[in-house]
Amino acid sequence: MKRESSVAKQEKTAITPVRAENYPEWYQQVVKAAELAETSPVRGCMVIRPWGYTLWENIREGLDAMFKATGHVNAYFPLFIPVSFLEKEAEHVDGFAKECAVVTHHRLEADDDGKLVPAGALEEPLVVRPTSETIIGATYAKWVQSYRDLPILINQWANVVRWEMRTRLFLRTAEFLWQEGHTAHETKEEAWDETMKMLEVYKTFAETYMAMPVLTGEKTAAERFPGATNTLCIEAMMQDRKALQAGTSHFLGQSFAKASGIQFQSRDGSLEHAWTTSWGVSTRLIGGMIMTHADDNGMVMPPRLAPSHVAILPICRKPEDEPAIFEYCNAIAEQLRTVTYHGRALNVVVDKREMNAGEKSWSWIKKGIPITLEVGPRDMASDSVFVYRRDTTRKDRYGQDKDAFVESVAAVLDEIQASLLARAIKLREDNTCTIDEWDAFCGFFTPENKDRPEVHGGFAMSHWCDDPACEKKINDTLSVTIRCIPFDRTDSGKGACVVCGGPSSGRVVFAKSY
Repeated sequence: MKRESSVAKQEKTAITPVRAENYPEWYQQVVKAAELAETSPVRGCMVIRPWGYTLWENIREGLDAMFKATGHVNAYFPLFIPVSFLEKEAEHVDGFAKECAVVTHHRLEADDDGKLVPAGALEEPLVVRPTSETIIGATYAKWVQSYRDLPILINQWANVVRWEMRTRLFLRTAEFLWQEGHTAHETKEEAWDETMKMLEVYKTFAETYMAMPVLTGEKTAAERFPGATNTLCIEAMMQDRKALQAGTSHFLGQSFAKASGIQFQSRDGSLEHAWTTSWGVSTRLIGGMIMTHADDNGMVMPPRLAPSHVAILPICRKPEDEPAIFEYCNAIAEQLRTVTYHGRALNVVVDKREMNAGEKSWSWIKKGIPITLEVGPRDMASDSVFVYRRDTTRKDRYGQDKDAFVESVAAVLDEIQASLLARAIKLREDNTCTIDEWDAFCGFFTPENKDRPEVHGGFAMSHWCDDPACEKKINDTLSVTIRCIPFDRTDSGKGACVVCGGPSSGRVVFAKSY
């Protein structure tokens, strides 16, 4: 009789280190193993690989449809912004000054040693777009003359440069891709409704497409977008229990309109400034998806955004088996491509690469494709397939009649999507605590091992007196910030500030963050 070892054998994983050992390094290894992106020769910038870029294209396609359904249209504005434009809005320039990349010359010339040096100084330096409020505001000022010209509802898909010193692929890079919406309105009420509406679009997209549950609320003044009157946000909990700000919607009041001169003749004939908003998400969403769903074997793709839905792996033990098995796999692929999943035809890959079957299977596991089908001679003989769902373990693989699989595949993909969302909701619920005492608050956010901090903390729902000094003390002491002030804050009841004991109108969300 075989004796079981008293020490459980550690299961081999595709990613090392695993999450529990070194979460930051695990993240980098998932990005690499899933072939999503890699570092570039340009410091702080990344190369988004085809698998990662297709994921971004699917994000863009889904969001773009939602933007257009709410009345928005796309346009494009210049990459370069005159420094004088930023200077018009004092808070704005203060917020971005340290991150700006600046163009000062317009050509290169060879010096006496043959080296290329900048020449032809510009009359005015140009900032490489960190965000577009000022350049778009200048354009809107030309377009808007009367209340009849409003509202303007425009979105831009573009790249952005913010000179980051400490970078991490997808989460924080010097250049990244994003969308930025910019709207102008006749009244304060219309602009506020727009701000709330776009926040809800982001929430719906995060939860429905990304399977990433989010909290919504308002940022404190310390966390507000530079120059905004109010910044609203969606916040998600990652698997290391840190928060990720996944999207923001800004009510800009009239400050940018006044700085840019966006004025219109009102219905009563007076001259008034427009009310404006801006809102955006970026390739940071991909980082959020990785940290929400990936495991110690690699990425796990939510089916609604997955670059491909199904990978079919022909298993050919002998060369003479190849023609028949390839034909069988191609036929299954053609059947599957006739299936529509949430408006998209299924994207199916037949992997005919000449490589070890196990290695081939693991390559798709690491990429996170939702479903893998293994097809060998016995499967072909029984008109069946061997199915692996990425949201389960390899021990849960099962055989199924080919036609039955094709008929059920859309429902199975929906099951995977729902299971990923449920798993993420459970993680957040299990790691959200109501804390009223300062010592308990500090303990919640303090790792046991300070040299190599383990995964700790989460979301703390605690009272705050609205004093920036208490907010700063928490940040300085624990590197914890107020992630958002819930819209229903007062529903949690009045209490005492977790820092100073002063009166609080309700609880807010505290967490460590990216």
